[in-house]
Amino acid sequence: MGRPVIGIMSNSHLINDQYEVHGGGLMNSRAISEVAGCVPLLVPSDPSVISVADLIACCDGFLLTGGRPNVHPAEYGEEESVAHGAFDRARDALALNLVRACVASGQPIFGICRGFQEINVAMGGSLYPEIRDLPGRMNHRMPPEGSIEQKFELRHDVRFTTGGVFHRVMGAEIVRTNTLHGQGIKTPGARIVVDGHAEDGTPEAIYVDGAPGFTLAVQWHPEYEASKDPVSRPLFEAFGTAARGWAAGQRPAGLQQAV
Repeated sequence: MGRPVIGIMSNSHLINDQYEVHGGGLMNSRAISEVAGCVPLLVPSDPSVISVADLIACCDGFLLTGGRPNVHPAEYGEEESVAHGAFDRARDALALNLVRACVASGQPIFGICRGFQEINVAMGGSLYPEIRDLPGRMNHRMPPEGSIEQKFELRHDVRFTTGGVFHRVMGAEIVRTNTLHGQGIKTPGARIVVDGHAEDGTPEAIYVDGAPGFTLAVQWHPEYEASKDPVSRPLFEAFGTAARGWAAGQRPAGLQQAV
């Protein structure tokens, strides 16, 4: 049996303001290949060209990546505003339904940044359009200037629930992470367990309670230097283990009991 295939959710881009493409960060592909030990496969984020059923049939798990466009507030019953930023309604339509299908079946999903928010919204949760505008919250956005190293610099601690899923995966109750997001969880969705918080109380790590498979998601970006970073590596390794189990025909009873 070959390596499991991980569908990596892409983002839409315009080249020269005319030519639409689907793209994905090389960091994500390297993390899936080098750390999770799986085959990275870029998924076009548009249900007009590929269906959830098609994806489930050809992949063993899915990486829901970060991206500049935000989940449209209509998906959680709120009105659009300037603060909500740019949108990608095609990705919304595909990714949210894919999350729900995988939560039901146990097919592994791993959410990063926007992917973290997609899992929450797919389960009925809502989002704040701008975390830094909330009283007592820090600015979680990446620095607008500087090198890639400066943008992905470790900037705050995340504390996990003692004895919880992330504590067991990480082997640590507190880790230090980067932060490059503007939005964040307002109301957790049904069965969403917030298992880790930043120093200012912002939710940073979640999973779906009672899901039969891997549903971990983080608000930071563990794909950066994933092979070297002691916080990133165990996340991708655990995801890879779940994908190998799915590819081998195993259907886990629930990650929170298995880890």
